[in-house]
Amino acid sequence: MQEKKGYVSFVLHAHLPFIHHPESNDYLEESWLYEAISETYLPLLTNFQKLVDEGVDFRITMSMTPPLLSMLDNKLLQKKYINYLKKLIELSKKEIKRTAGDERLNKLSYYYLDRYSNDLHLFKEVYNCNLIEAFKHFQDIGVLEIITCGATHGYFPILYVNEKTVKAQIAVGVQTYERYFGRKPRGIWLPECGYVPEADKYLKEFGIDYIITESHGILYANPTPIYGTFAPIVSPEGVIAFGRDIESSRQVWSSINGYPRRLQLSRILS
Repeated sequence: MQEKKGYVSFVLHAHLPFIHHPESNDYLEESWLYEAISETYLPLLTNFQKLVDEGVDFRITMSMTPPLLSMLDNKLLQKKYINYLKKLIELSKKEIKRTAGDERLNKLSYYYLDRYSNDLHLFKEVYNCNLIEAFKHFQDIGVLEIITCGATHGYFPILYVNEKTVKAQIAVGVQTYERYFGRKPRGIWLPECGYVPEADKYLKEFGIDYIITESHGILYANPTPIYGTFAPIVSPEGVIAFGRDIESSRQVWSSINGYPRRLQLSRILS
């Protein structure tokens, strides 16, 4: 008996709250952006390029929210990120000298010197400080689909006390996407995966074909979906809804049996 072919969708959610303080050269919360660039966005771009170079015919969907796009496009934040890397490179060099008598820590110091030096090279020389254009390239060649999100990542079930607020969240999300990527988005990662049926008409109005919502947004649908979150469903307005997989989400987020739990245990044991 031949098994039926199934598909798995890799959907990444890239978002950070908008934080920008031009009055300060060392504002703590801005480091969230710098850490995300070094630990998430540059590694993603590097691996996308590696897959392309190796001829791997991959497909990934990824949201980029308006607050994140606005920060990545900010010239001052770009300069601050470069200064952030230069400080870490300087610190790594000092650590190399300080740990000269400890082979294990000395290797670690060299690792961070190489890593942050490479980040600086990629950001300045390879991507010309424009990570948005770098992600757009992979969308344009057909291996990455970038989707949008709400204007401020506002939670629709709460915002819907004022219907115009949800409409504005969707409208600005679509407009911001068009400004940076030169096309309309096909999909939207609902902020915090929060769904309200009343938003469907605005999703259709602004050309959204599909949404990413929370698991229970699919499981509690009426009628109950036969395949649960393992297949998309369609709303009365014709919007296709994909739900997050419960087990996969638990492995990533759960503080009881997921990655955060394992990280806590490793810290205790070490």
